Amino acid sequence: MDSLTQYFTSDLSLWGLFMSSLLGATLLPGGSELVLAGVLQLHPELLWPALLVGTLGNTLGGMISFGMGWLLPMTQQLKHVDTVRRHGTPALLFAWLPFVGDALCIAAGWLRLNPWQAALFMAAGKFARYALVGFPAWT
Repeated sequence: MDSLTQYFTSDLSLWGLFMSSLLGATLLPGGSELVLAGVLQLHPELLWPALLVGTLGNTLGGMISFGMGWLLPMTQQLKHVDTVRRHGTPALLFAWLPFVGDALCIAAGWLRLNPWQAALFMAAGKFARYALVGFPAWT
């Protein structure tokens, strides 16, 4: 494969990973871990860019859920609010978990927690998950 073709296929792979990770972190179902594994299978040299792009997309998706929670009226009680209230933004280290992660992000927004801290903890947890998925490409 010539270098120009390789550049475009790797670039498209990263864009696909970004979109998959962004959408997978919202209330939409998705399997960005499988997309990450596929990108690394085709382009193992993209380990670090793929980890960063996946983390960025997934964190932005989590922040969309956070923003949705911020917009909800404070009159209704939401699932997982007590957990987030008890642990604060560090609870968002688990924002990558299926089903529960979306609820944690929404609850954190509903509680009006610091968005910068929320993004930091979300990114840390999501990066750790992607790093574990990408671990085979390290060896």
